[in-house]
Amino acid sequence: MSHLMKAVEITKPGGPDVLQLTERTVPQPGAGEVLLKIAYAGVNRPDALQRAGMYAPPPNASDLPGLEASGTVVAVGEGVSEWAEGDEVCALLPGGGYAEYALTPAAHCLPIPDGMGLKEAACLPETFFTVWSNVFQRGGLQAGEVFLVHGGSSGIGTTAIQLASVLGARVFTTAGSDEKCRACLDLGAERAINYRAEDFVDAIQAEGGANLILDMVGGDYIPRNIKSLADDGRLVQIAFLSGPKVELNFAQVMTRRLTITGSTLRPQSDLAKARIADALRQNVWPLLNAGRVAPVMDSEFALAEAAAAHARMETSGHIGKIVLKVA
Repeated sequence: MSHLMKAVEITKPGGPDVLQLTERTVPQPGAGEVLLKIAYAGVNRPDALQRAGMYAPPPNASDLPGLEASGTVVAVGEGVSEWAEGDEVCALLPGGGYAEYALTPAAHCLPIPDGMGLKEAACLPETFFTVWSNVFQRGGLQAGEVFLVHGGSSGIGTTAIQLASVLGARVFTTAGSDEKCRACLDLGAERAINYRAEDFVDAIQAEGGANLILDMVGGDYIPRNIKSLADDGRLVQIAFLSGPKVELNFAQVMTRRLTITGSTLRPQSDLAKARIADALRQNVWPLLNAGRVAPVMDSEFALAEAAAAHARMETSGHIGKIVLKVA
């Protein structure tokens, strides 16, 4: 193995064109870590935020973008017993996925699901960690409840629709075109609302309100989400594509006993992420192994085409996940 690897770095804060191919030294695993030879890396919104200078890596993490990947374990650090050289895994990464090799805690790796290729498996970690922890752990979604997920055709949305539907919730979603709405219905949504043609508040209120809403839009969606919640409903915020600041009358929160919460994944502790991985292995991997849930794939780009992959993501024209082919 060469001491140097190809990687895509952020040369300065800016648009997709600031992503440039470079060479870096191959990192070495510390205690509890594994070194992965990456086959595919997932492309996610947090990567674009980091590229724009709005989402700094946590301390001691790689400055390279990339929060999920699939590949082969090629070295293990001290104390690692659950994985061995040659194992194929998919993994949540602290950063560094846009490269030929990356480090991650061994506890953040999961096996490749039965019958699934490395390309599809690269799309699982960031999205499934986010959806499981926010919809089911933080949001407490139960079978039979009305669940509204915004951005239904995104990687998060397509995952949330499938998991919630398979686990017995009534799933409603918003998307920006009739084509995207059809894709959401195919994945198990009971109703897909084209937000360019219809007000989601009216549609959800007609169902008696949502018990849980997962939102990554923010901005003026926040007060509209509050109106859309049933009494005792929960709003989970995971991003702010339209901004985090809005005027809100909290009297509704009190009188209707609403819960507003949210989280981001990357800054959480290694232990917290390991616990999410354990929950996924127990609750979600059997569904993936059985083919009842699967990532929705949009497009594939070569590692050197990372800028084009980001441009594709930022048009919001994609349905499902975008990946970089590394090896």
